[in-house]
Amino acid sequence: MEAQKPPMKKRKLTDKNLPSTILSSPAYSVDSRMYQDLLQMERRLDWTMTRKRAEVQDALSRTMTTARTLRIFLSHTVSGQIWQQGGDSSATPAPESGSNINPETGEGIPAWQFKVEGRLLEIPNQRAKDRAPLRKFSTFIKSMVVELDRDPAQYPEGNIVEFSRSSAANTLDGFTIRRRGDTLTKIRVVIHLEQQPEVYKVNPELASILGIKEDTRVGIQQALWNYIKLEGLQDKVDRKTIHADAKLKPIFGQDSIPFTLLPERLMRQLQPPDPIILHYTLNPAQPPPEKPQAYDIEVKIDDAAMRARMNHVTVAVAQESAKELNRMDDEISLLTQSLTQSHLKATFLNSFAADPQGFIQTWLESQSRDLEAILANGQSEGALRMDDLRRSEYFRLPWVDEAVAIQEGMRKAALAARPPGT
Repeated sequence: MEAQKPPMKKRKLTDKNLPSTILSSPAYSVDSRMYQDLLQMERRLDWTMTRKRAEVQDALSRTMTTARTLRIFLSHTVSGQIWQQGGDSSATPAPESGSNINPETGEGIPAWQFKVEGRLLEIPNQRAKDRAPLRKFSTFIKSMVVELDRDPAQYPEGNIVEFSRSSAANTLDGFTIRRRGDTLTKIRVVIHLEQQPEVYKVNPELASILGIKEDTRVGIQQALWNYIKLEGLQDKVDRKTIHADAKLKPIFGQDSIPFTLLPERLMRQLQPPDPIILHYTLNPAQPPPEKPQAYDIEVKIDDAAMRARMNHVTVAVAQESAKELNRMDDEISLLTQSLTQSHLKATFLNSFAADPQGFIQTWLESQSRDLEAILANGQSEGALRMDDLRRSEYFRLPWVDEAVAIQEGMRKAALAARPPGT
């Protein structure tokens, strides 16, 4: 059994242009011009939408950031202190008080715990479906150093604690440092933030020119390029050459540089950003504060909500719009074809109404010529040829001269080919 052939796809009409006969007709001149203007506007709109869609796709491929607030909490707890055991912290402990100390469990040994915690604050009035899962505090930290101001002779254990994100196995909401002691301790916390994309500190001389102190590499390059265009420092003839004014000359080190060297010279003016430094005083002799100390720091994170909205516009909305536009294009094409057919019918009927006899005669002649072309050597050949021979205009057609020249050439060639004397 032969395999059933798939049905042929219906050819889609895509021609939306009006025929020249309608465009040139005085009766439809106004409407035709309005329709042509609409087509031109549609082409410009399609080009603009294509360009904007390409810009959105390019933006989606880049890192989209937004500024958020990271709140850091510093707090501490204590254990085994004299005031917790009901004693007087100013009094000298009795010799027998050591009998309550358990070195194995740490019970009775004065100690404290210092905590560094962080939380990303949520955006106010944000819808629940737009909220992205909050990142852990440790993901915002590239490295952290906690310095304990204590006497190294009395407390020989590590008074400097370091954390590096590369060495961390899991993400954490906070860090806890446990130490023994009952003396007042000043703590200094140095935090280097993890920014995506990475943020740089601009050299003070260049920062005064561009008006920015810290930004991403792309942002700093864009600011420098805006300054070059604003001051007209690009060479008028060789567009690849940048001239340095009095402010940029100390930074570039020369009067002009090629455009390709701008990123390399710019990187010399960038430095790692300043770390976040927090101070905390821990006094084990007093009860810890009820509320921790809080510090708000601005960080840049990936804007997942904006990326989702832009992706929805480019994918979901674009697909729905494409379907609607295709449907409307099909309708316009069908209406255009119907208008063309109606105009041909109107022209046919108007010609017949103006001169019925002449129209019928012309139409019959046209049909006879078409039939002769189809049948070639058919029955109508002789009648049509005799009818043409009765007309003098028939022998003034352009092809007559060509036919005579060919026939005469063939006759002379035949005479030349005959042997002499025949």
